[in-house]
Order: sequence, then structure tokens, then C-alpha cells
Amino acid sequence: MTPISDYTAITNGVNTMLLYEDLARSRMREAEQAASTLRLVRRLTAAKRWNRVSKWAAKHADRAASSL
Repeated sequence: MTPISDYTAITNGVNTMLLYEDLARSRMREAEQAASTLRLVRRLTAAKRWNRVSKWAAKHADRAASSL
């Protein structure tokens, strides 16, 4: 294996990837992971909200049914 005197390239077997490309891919992976986490948080928040709405609706439906 030949030593790399220039730090702008990283060798991965046969393929050589430039350092900025590696950093860009790393940032894209981090952004995708953050987006995935945010989607999960939003889904959980929506589930809690709909659970509260359904309990509220059930309570009001019971009150309406008992007044008949």
C-alpha cells in the first residue's frame, strides 16, 4: 500500500474518495437520521393528540347517551 502524502483523499480498497465527498456523505447520513427521529416524534405526538380527542369524544358521547 502506498502512503498518501495528500490528505484530500481517503483510500477504500480500489476506490478513492475525496475528503469533502466523505464529509458530505456523513452529513447527509446525519441529516437523514435527524429527519427520521423527527418523523417518529411527530407520529408519537399525533398519536397522543388523537388519543386525547378520542377520549374527549367518548366522554361527550356517553353524556349525550345518558341524557336520552
